[in-house]
Amino acid sequence: MDISIVKNEFTDIFNSKITRQGADKLLEYLSNSDFFTAPASARFHLAEEGGLCKHSLNVYKRLLKLVKDEYGDDYANTISDETIAVCGLLHDICKVNFYTVDYRNSKENGAWVKVPYYKVDEKFPYGHGEKSVFIISQYMRLTPEEAMSINWHMGGFDERVKGGSYSLSEAMAKYKLVLLMHIADLEASYLDESRG
Repeated sequence: MDISIVKNEFTDIFNSKITRQGADKLLEYLSNSDFFTAPASARFHLAEEGGLCKHSLNVYKRLLKLVKDEYGDDYANTISDETIAVCGLLHDICKVNFYTVDYRNSKENGAWVKVPYYKVDEKFPYGHGEKSVFIISQYMRLTPEEAMSINWHMGGFDERVKGGSYSLSEAMAKYKLVLLMHIADLEASYLDESRG
């Protein structure tokens, strides 16, 4: 993956679609972090340098397609291009400065060698989707629909749902974008991206 191409594509979409107050400061935050070089995961989808940014683009593209398929040519009257970009591009910024590189022993050609791998180094254990909402909200305002969609993008994989919370189903009933966002994340993770 050419990280500079992925970064430029992300930045171009961000700058053309997300125009609300504070967006420039949020992009500056991302540029000063490891967002453009971090992996999307430690060992699953896009567990490679630049994976987080690439995954964010994949989710944005999947979400845009889902919204267009659901609402037709006039989709923007229901869900704006800005909302699609905010949700798709920013849903996983909870993973900024989240992974570190460590080394483990691995046997190669009969000899033990140290090989790098990504591991989680959570400095602010606020959750997943809710942490992304928290970080974004430090820079710009989210609509209730955007906040819900980012917050619940993990769907049934979210720890709160596993603990028995019914809030996800309530959020999906009130905001159809919550469901579309979860589907876009799944499609990007399992159809567009390789596992490490």
